[in-house]
Amino acid sequence: MKGIMVLGTASDVGKSLIATAICRAYANEGVRVAPFKSQNMSNNSYVTSDGKEIGRAQGIQAEAARTEATVWMNPILLKPRSDQNAEVVLFGKAVNTLSGKAYRDIFYEKGLKAISSAFENLEDEYEMIVMEGAGSPVEINLKDRELVNMKVAEIADVPAVLVADIDRGGVFASIIGTLELMTPEEKLRVKGLIINKFRGDLSLFEEGIKWLESRTGIPVLGVLPFLENHMIDGEDSLSIPASTYKAGLDIAVIKPPYISNFSDVEPFYLEHDVSVRWVSSPGEIGEPDAIILPGTKSTIKDLQYFKKAGIGSWLRDYAANGGFIAGICGGYQMLGDKLIDPIGSDTGTAGSEEEGMGIIPAVTTFSKDKITVRIEGKLHQDIGTTLTVKGYEIHLGQTEIGCRQPFLLLNNGREEGFYGKNGRIIGTYLHHIFHNDEWRNLWLNSIRQAKGLPVQKPVYIGRLKDQKYDELADHLKEHLDWDRLKGISYNWRKSHELV
Repeated sequence: MKGIMVLGTASDVGKSLIATAICRAYANEGVRVAPFKSQNMSNNSYVTSDGKEIGRAQGIQAEAARTEATVWMNPILLKPRSDQNAEVVLFGKAVNTLSGKAYRDIFYEKGLKAISSAFENLEDEYEMIVMEGAGSPVEINLKDRELVNMKVAEIADVPAVLVADIDRGGVFASIIGTLELMTPEEKLRVKGLIINKFRGDLSLFEEGIKWLESRTGIPVLGVLPFLENHMIDGEDSLSIPASTYKAGLDIAVIKPPYISNFSDVEPFYLEHDVSVRWVSSPGEIGEPDAIILPGTKSTIKDLQYFKKAGIGSWLRDYAANGGFIAGICGGYQMLGDKLIDPIGSDTGTAGSEEEGMGIIPAVTTFSKDKITVRIEGKLHQDIGTTLTVKGYEIHLGQTEIGCRQPFLLLNNGREEGFYGKNGRIIGTYLHHIFHNDEWRNLWLNSIRQAKGLPVQKPVYIGRLKDQKYDELADHLKEHLDWDRLKGISYNWRKSHELV
């Protein structure tokens, strides 16, 4: 197998972004390239065309590689449901919920088989596999049964590059410390270093490059400047974009502890007159023009958290006073009257029930089987427009509305969601609803008009995304020795074929 493993000195150093850039750079050269991450831990997921669930980063990387995302690109996805437990998604389907210890004890051998099976399928179709590690490859307490870093590079027999984030400080210690904690065999696989998120005058770091190369014997392939507004969806909660402050509309996003699919909110960052603020308590909310309540992996637990914090009562008052609220997936469920968990699929405790926020007349009943499907449809004709929308559903349970006020009419004929108070209260299971540019513009313009601001034309971010992949690849090739990076993979394969 010809490939490269992108390792990092820690989480959120830019592994996913760099792997995405490598995928597009290879694709632009006509190489059949695929992304791969053996084990993802993220509640930000992606639904494949056949209705399977993988980590969002690999879905995005597949788009950059100009290929269709499949479960072979991310065979294992762990979705945290609490501080102790995570749902295990194997080849796109949820199979169990396990504690960290139970996962290590009982899943390791099954995980190794899954990784080998995924490689066999990818190798049949692709010329190059761009692999991504997770966190740090030298977590000593976990290394003996890890399924995502050096063990995967060993199974695939590929070389690695190590990425470090200079923006957070301590770049020399993080690189040297990581390499020192590797075994001699592991360190031999690391054939290049990449310094990411650099700000300032690069000439001031030239001595640092020389020192690193002298100290480690490993070439620095490049120093990548900090990249703003790259539009590449983040993987986990560490990647949630910072709050922004602009003149115009103020949107407050209420952040649940176990937030999922926060990429639902990212299009608003590209609107020139929209501020996006992440808030967790009534004292932080202020007086927003609209509220978004995003998805969560633990709906009832996060609902209880919000109610205890006083957010539930705040939202009821806000809704009663004519505020704009949009709830997506778990956020939609929380806005209802009641949530029922008869078999414990949401809480882990059978028979659990919780009063909702009472803003939407709805009852949600959680079930055993998760729905994962791509969806297309139109805004319901009763709304007065029939804009086409698309997205995907990932949720447990069904929501029954106590009145007929549907938001969407899906292509399969099903009515979906809730549209109340002339669009001031919206609930939907459709993730990426706001990635539909004309619908997002319609919703924002209704808020602008209510505030006395002029309406705006749509911002077509969908058209910008593919352009951004190319810009990302160009950014990589401008600041990194691209030919040398390609040579690392080629020379490794060539030398090992001769052994």
